[in-house]
Amino acid sequence: MAGAGYGLLIGNKAWSSWSLRPWLVMRRFGVPFEEINIRLRQPDSRAQILAHSPAGMVPALVAGDLVVWDSLAIIEFIQDRHPDLAIWPKDPAARAIARSISAEMHSGFHPLRETCSMNLFARTPLTEVPDKVDANIRRIVSLWRDCKGKFGGKGPFLFSDFSAADAMYAPVASRFRTYAPDLARFGDDGTAQAYVESIFDTPEMAEWAEGAKQESTA
Repeated sequence: MAGAGYGLLIGNKAWSSWSLRPWLVMRRFGVPFEEINIRLRQPDSRAQILAHSPAGMVPALVAGDLVVWDSLAIIEFIQDRHPDLAIWPKDPAARAIARSISAEMHSGFHPLRETCSMNLFARTPLTEVPDKVDANIRRIVSLWRDCKGKFGGKGPFLFSDFSAADAMYAPVASRFRTYAPDLARFGDDGTAQAYVESIFDTPEMAEWAEGAKQESTA
């Protein structure tokens, strides 16, 4: 495997929101790895994944004889292995909030996920927004505004510089582009809309999108 000996098992880039998160962290912070690509929704997809990970799901990080599954666990493992990298904010208060909102994303917002699955290139705004999805979107808009206001400084990201928290919310930015492009209807004062654009302006997201295009024509 390349570089530090990492292999990152990921699914289709157009859909696999959980794959995007650790991929984005590792690309952004210059941690070398080999991509192990699995085409999802195929008869043998699960068997292919099980050849690398006992969880039978993507993503998974292969580091020698060790396999780490789950996006947030992979991010934490990479931070532990590379403590010189500012994957989480250095300030203790900012770091605590970054981890809190990342955990909230990791375990919450089920109505949004179920109704609005990630589809990187789709543009299908919801004409009617279920109440629980509306509540999820409003919570995220408020959360982004609060983080930007308290910790955003002069940078474009939630904690000024790019961090793991931004990687955790990158798939949400994609969902908003697809299903809720007008965030003002959910209480946005412009902060959330600008943040979505900041995520998509990163070269790493451009690389991910290009990879998704290539997969669709393969």
